[in-house]
Amino acid sequence: MTLRFSSLLRIVLVGAGLASALSACVPLVVGTGAAVGAMVATDPRTTGTQLEDEGIELRASSQIRDTLGDRVHVNITSYSRQVLITGEVPTEADKQRVQNIVREVANVKSVVNALGIMPNSSLSERSNDTYITGKVRAKLIDLNDLVATNAFKVVTERGEVFLMGHVTQYQAAQLTEATRSIDGVRKVVRVFEIVPGSAAAPAASPAAAPAPVTSPAESGGVTITPIPATNIRTEN
Repeated sequence: MTLRFSSLLRIVLVGAGLASALSACVPLVVGTGAAVGAMVATDPRTTGTQLEDEGIELRASSQIRDTLGDRVHVNITSYSRQVLITGEVPTEADKQRVQNIVREVANVKSVVNALGIMPNSSLSERSNDTYITGKVRAKLIDLNDLVATNAFKVVTERGEVFLMGHVTQYQAAQLTEATRSIDGVRKVVRVFEIVPGSAAAPAASPAAAPAPVTSPAESGGVTITPIPATNIRTEN
């Protein structure tokens, strides 16, 4: 009788332990998988391209930091191997040097150099830029368009908002009008790659005195530099 009771007790305890482990682990695994899957599924870039973009950002940032140190403030953003350089540098020579560093990073397809030649921005200015980026993201969610909110990146520097990604003409118009009406946005620079889709857009009703809109070619001090095909590494 004692043996049978102790055996039964062991079975109950083991079962309880497994149930506890499963209840703790399963939601974590499922939740993480669902979140990552959703992000990948709504991003038009392939998983390989997303990893390439992350690698470009890390390598370029590391090389710039090692070469120029703290006397420059440079942010690197890559989308489908098109690299946006923002921030501040003290001289034109430093601006060109940063661009050359980025051009030499493996897999980079083109470079948009939007560096400002001026003192580094303050922490309060950077905090305000982060706040503006958050407001832009929140505003764009209201568009109720999953592609529009996941097919691009938002970068803010000194109140200037850069929008980059793969969008249709219609989405580009939506994103631009929504962004330029946000309080605190000084200018909107579109670094879009337009993909096939509806070119029609509804008539815009922006707020009073909205921020101006430019393309990189029209924005003062911003240059686009194509990268030779030999610098792009492809893997089968």
